[in-house]
Amino acid sequence: MDRKKELKLLYKEKEVQAGVYQIKNTQNQKVFVGSTPNLRTLNGRKFELKLGGHTNKDLQKDWNQFGEDAFVFEILEVLEEKEGEYFDVKDALKKLEDKWLEQLRPEYNNMVKSD
Repeated sequence: MDRKKELKLLYKEKEVQAGVYQIKNTQNQKVFVGSTPNLRTLNGRKFELKLGGHTNKDLQKDWNQFGEDAFVFEILEVLEEKEGEYFDVKDALKKLEDKWLEQLRPEYNNMVKSD
């Protein structure tokens, strides 16, 4: 098997992890906190911002003003699934996100969304 096929196979076999992330503006220190059932989709959030289509208008405005290099994407916490019992990923992810929203009180999440 060639190296490219091997890498694709390894990528596909990689465990999907849910978790909470932040997008931090290094120019004004504002933070956006979000969650996703698949942390590998963080590149999709960056892509949304590059295309001007992020749902948080204040974050999008600052992205347009300061540019991509002014933002850092960080995983805050990976959701730990409990073995051997029913586990509602959506509910657990919401609780984990709420914990981080309470702890960080991120500016972008607290701003009134503008049209």
